[in-house]
Amino acid sequence: MRALVVFGLLAVLAVVFVVVAILRDTQSKAGTARGCPKGWPLADVVLHEQKDVKINVLNGSGQPGLAGSIADDFRNRKFQVKKVDNAKAVNGVAELRYGPKGVGSAHLLRAYFLNEAKPVFDINRKDDMVDVVLGGGFQQLATTTEVNQSLGDLGSPVAPPGTCPAPADK
Repeated sequence: MRALVVFGLLAVLAVVFVVVAILRDTQSKAGTARGCPKGWPLADVVLHEQKDVKINVLNGSGQPGLAGSIADDFRNRKFQVKKVDNAKAVNGVAELRYGPKGVGSAHLLRAYFLNEAKPVFDINRKDDMVDVVLGGGFQQLATTTEVNQSLGDLGSPVAPPGTCPAPADK
C-alpha cells in the first residue's frame, strides 16, 4: 500500500514538473529577433533549397567564358542565375559576396566550393542575391555527394557579427 502511495505521489510530481517545463519553455522562441539591439539588420539564416537561391556568376579568374559555363552548371542544379559577367581578378577559388538577406543562400553555396570560397559579407547590402566571383584557383563545382558532406561539416548558417537571426517564417 505504501509503495502505491509513493508511486502515485511521484507520478503527480512528474506531471506537475512536465507542465511547468512546457509553460516556461524559452527555447520555442529561439532564433527570433527578440533581444536584438536596435538598428541591427536581421540575417536570413535559413538554409534554402537551390531553386530559391538567386545568384550572379562573375568571372574573376581571367579565364575567358568561365562564368558562362559555371552559370549553366548552376542552372542545371536549379539555382536562379540572374547575371553573368566579368569582375576584377580574385585570388583563391572564389568569393561569395552577400548581405544579411543572403546569409543562408551563401552558406549553401559555400558547400559547392567545399568551403574554399571566401565569404565577403556586406552588412549594408539590401538584396537576397549572392555574387559568386570565380577566382584563379577555381577548378570545378563539387558533386552532389561532396556538397552534402560539406554541408554536414559546415553545420547550420549563423548570423554574422552585427546582425541578428531573423525569425523563421515557417
